[in-house]
Amino acid sequence: MRTKKGSESKPPQVEKKVKESKSKPQVEKKAKESKSKPQVEKKVKESKSKPQVEKKVEKKIEEFENKPQVEIKAVDQETSITHEPENKPQVKAKKKIAGHETRTNRWGYFFVAPFIIVFCIFNLWPTLYTFLLSFTDLRGLRSDFAFVGGANFVKLIQDPYFWGALGNTFIIWTVNFIPQLGLALLLSIWLSDVRLNLAGKGLFRAIIYMPNLLTAVSVALLFRSIFGYNAHVTSPANQFLRSLGIEDTVMYDGTAVKEAFNFFRSVAFSRGLVSFIQWWMWYGYTMIILMAGITTISPSLYESAVIDGANSRQTTWYITLPLLRPIMLYILVTSAIGGMQMFDIPFLLTDMMGAPNYKIRTTTVYQYNIAFTRGANDYAYGAAISIGIFIVTIILALIIFFFLQDRSELKKRKGGK
Repeated sequence: MRTKKGSESKPPQVEKKVKESKSKPQVEKKAKESKSKPQVEKKVKESKSKPQVEKKVEKKIEEFENKPQVEIKAVDQETSITHEPENKPQVKAKKKIAGHETRTNRWGYFFVAPFIIVFCIFNLWPTLYTFLLSFTDLRGLRSDFAFVGGANFVKLIQDPYFWGALGNTFIIWTVNFIPQLGLALLLSIWLSDVRLNLAGKGLFRAIIYMPNLLTAVSVALLFRSIFGYNAHVTSPANQFLRSLGIEDTVMYDGTAVKEAFNFFRSVAFSRGLVSFIQWWMWYGYTMIILMAGITTISPSLYESAVIDGANSRQTTWYITLPLLRPIMLYILVTSAIGGMQMFDIPFLLTDMMGAPNYKIRTTTVYQYNIAFTRGANDYAYGAAISIGIFIVTIILALIIFFFLQDRSELKKRKGGK
């Protein structure tokens, strides 16, 4: 029988395809739902667990603040927070080391204490007491004194004998120091020159330095006996000159009389002898200091200069002398300080007053004469003279430092600023 078009039966294969196409979206939805469920569950679990973990961490942090040495562990699914206590054995070791250092420092103070005590008693306190006395009127055998302000310093400024003694000191020091530095520099360069290679350098150094080991008092008395004048006993210097037929001619009542030389009657000879003794005693010391400075100069500088064709004079002038500037500054300052304190040789060489005509009386000799001799014993004015010598020494040292400092470094510093 024939059927209608709308009621015509479809083939079985087509029906299957239609059914599968209808069922696919439902299956995909189910698969998506099945896949998304564990993720949602995880997110729900994490959202639930996060506030709990945060609360645990906050509690642990509070416990840590209250008890810092207690371990704190807050464990999350992905992270963990831990705090380890300090290592107690290391702290104990540090305490032991610190205790040992303090005990060692105490022993250091114990060994330094004798020097500090002696320095304070015999150096610091006399210096402070001298400064105090310079403002008083203490003199003679009195033990009481009154403060007079700056009267002693006004007197010092107006005292021609002090300025005369200061001039004598500068003259003697200058005549002594210029040849001292020149000869010491020449000898130090010769004995340190590798190209000369002088034999017996150690022996020459010892012989040149040996006069510095003698005491100034013994040297002054030695030269006083050599050049002294006595009507009955002829000095060795006069004996030698008489053997050569050389004698001094003196006029007595219009007649010429030959006699021994009275060397210390001459101002030029007396000043020259004091300068010579100072030079002879100290040029060896100056030479040793300069040689020590030369040894600090790098030998490579001299080697490169020789390779470039420089001779000994050029290496000395362009390498040695410029690099010895700090040593020269040290020598000049220390020599100026020693020159201002020159006392024993001019004091003992003649009459302890600076004869002849007070021309070898230095500032320290004048200070000693005012404070301790001639029956005056003016301790207050003697203290003012000491303070004046101190001020002059500082000014002289500053002048030397100003003229010998390295100008190139100052320019670099100013340029850097």
